[in-house]
Amino acid sequence: MKTYSVSELGNLFGLSRTALLYYDRLELLPASGRTGSGYRYYTEQDRKKLQRICRFREAGLPLADIRACLASGGRPGVKVLEKRLAQISEEIRGLRRQQRLVATMLTRLASGTCIPVVDKQMWVRMLRAAGMDEGAMTHWHAVFERRAPQAHHEFLVSLGIPENEILDIRDWSRGAGRHEQHRR
Repeated sequence: MKTYSVSELGNLFGLSRTALLYYDRLELLPASGRTGSGYRYYTEQDRKKLQRICRFREAGLPLADIRACLASGGRPGVKVLEKRLAQISEEIRGLRRQQRLVATMLTRLASGTCIPVVDKQMWVRMLRAAGMDEGAMTHWHAVFERRAPQAHHEFLVSLGIPENEILDIRDWSRGAGRHEQHRR
């Protein structure tokens, strides 16, 4: 019966020893046994199971979904694959949006057309033109900070606001969010 050490099995699939030990710890791919010296060993059946795991990982399935697939005999369920396909489709749509944006930027740079910069003042003018008053803008910041604090920070950076002012705005947003929650 052919057996594999952790390193041998890992090398077959381009995985590190650490990755296999992690899979063992998660009980995704426990070793079939131990040698007399206490080293893990894997069988041909384990190799085939790891091959399926790698195939699922290559498709982008998270380990929890892979575990479910393996528990069902190693065949992915339709719902798992449909969910992954929807995620991939959304990622592709996002990449296409980015691709169009970068192509537009390159076209404008090549033609010498200046790309308009939205700064803090322009953003506030646009919000006011859209009908937002101080209360609505406060609510907007509070919701943005609560739902996506890092994105809120990056957005404020993109407006060219200095870091110390960004921290003040975020503190103010958190306070406004707490105040709004108490009013409800």
